[in-house]
Amino acid sequence: MFEALIAAGFQVEFHSHAQAILSVDFPEAATELEEVLLASTIPIQEIIASGGGEAKGTQRLRRSLAARGWPKLTFTIEKTINGVRRESVSHEIDHVRVFDSGARIALEIEWNNKDPFYDRDLENFKRLHADGAISIGIIVTRGKSLHANMREMVRRFLEDHKINEFNDLVQWDYEPTPKQHKAIMKRTTREKSPVLFPEAFTDKFVADKFGEATTHWRKLEDRVHRGVGNPCPLVLIGLPDSIVTFHEGKAALAEVVEGRSDGETPE
Repeated sequence: MFEALIAAGFQVEFHSHAQAILSVDFPEAATELEEVLLASTIPIQEIIASGGGEAKGTQRLRRSLAARGWPKLTFTIEKTINGVRRESVSHEIDHVRVFDSGARIALEIEWNNKDPFYDRDLENFKRLHADGAISIGIIVTRGKSLHANMREMVRRFLEDHKINEFNDLVQWDYEPTPKQHKAIMKRTTREKSPVLFPEAFTDKFVADKFGEATTHWRKLEDRVHRGVGNPCPLVLIGLPDSIVTFHEGKAALAEVVEGRSDGETPE
């Protein structure tokens, strides 16, 4: 199962018999998900221009899933005693595949949130599974290669476009925060062992936006391996660095600019 994803560099882990359940009961859902993920890309220009929030490529992934029958859904669980409602709890899940039988698969995408969002997702899956609301929970997140090689990819972008100062970034729709500007200038202008702008920028940008406290494979794996979300059957999928593309140029900025004109802001 998910052989094409694995061949393309995606990480895939199954927990609590999720593979057996998915392959026997919901093979069409697995095929849909695999096709959507294999078609997903994120131009490096979008990562830079978005400031590291949820990339437009991730939003396209969300729209593709919704178009294949995986829309957002709110579950409301009510506790009633002798006909009197005592408690009501709601869980909003970004993507839910509902089948004719009434069975459901829940899916969350964690591209670049703070890592405690994993706790929320896994606990939601656990409660919904215990209440019979879902059969499987799926989390799609930054895989090891995408997280580990982010610095290399940002540096490649700077080198490809000969970016050696802040003014060179203007055409790519990037504006540093005052704190970032100060930190980078401090490293590039110091008297003792100054560093080149591309190195200073890359270090600061990646540390601020894709640091260890954000959602990436190791943080998810740590939680699942210590039992968070158990016993809900889980599928973990890590996006590889190969989904980041470099050939689009400024054309990749069109969707970013359009989103800003519509009032969108990065996460």
